[in-house]
Amino acid sequence: MTKEDKVLVIQEIKDLLQDAKVVYVADLEGLNAAKSSDFRRQAFKNNISVKVVKNTLLQKAMESMEVDFSEMFPTFKGNSALMVAETANAPAKLIKDFRKKEATPALKSAYVQETVYVGDENLENLANIKSKEEMLGEIIGLLQSPIQRLVSALQNKAEGADAAAEETPADEAPAAEAAAAPEAAEGTEAPAAE
Repeated sequence: MTKEDKVLVIQEIKDLLQDAKVVYVADLEGLNAAKSSDFRRQAFKNNISVKVVKNTLLQKAMESMEVDFSEMFPTFKGNSALMVAETANAPAKLIKDFRKKEATPALKSAYVQETVYVGDENLENLANIKSKEEMLGEIIGLLQSPIQRLVSALQNKAEGADAAAEETPADEAPAAEAAAAPEAAEGTEAPAAE
């Protein structure tokens, strides 16, 4: 690889990392072409960019970024695949799901929400991180619950008031008739007594 090629590759990596909030470095060693292609296909479906990179070029690209990736550098040994995503837990879930069938890929390190995770033992923790969409959904659900109860209570109260209003005229009519009946009875008895 010529120096110009290396400069181009470093620039590609920098462009990929430019606005990245979620960066994973994984070891894909041991995957044959078909399995590696399947891994990339699944990554593409989950909006994860995957790029197999040379460790030294990855390190040089990361060193030139504003974000401090230095804690990740010791993990850059062997094959390295750079994974960039919008959702914090998407690459971890992909690796975890893929490992149900295969022994690899293995997580080397990750930069998620301004925190560096080093080592494959962090894969479970990273997979359990809730995405922004999941958190917003939970918050909206929590906020909607009291509002829904309030609306339901108001509707029930309004329905109860409507039902009471409908029953009141019906109840008052027989009561008015009953009140009128004794008066009529008194009116008819009074002249007879005279």
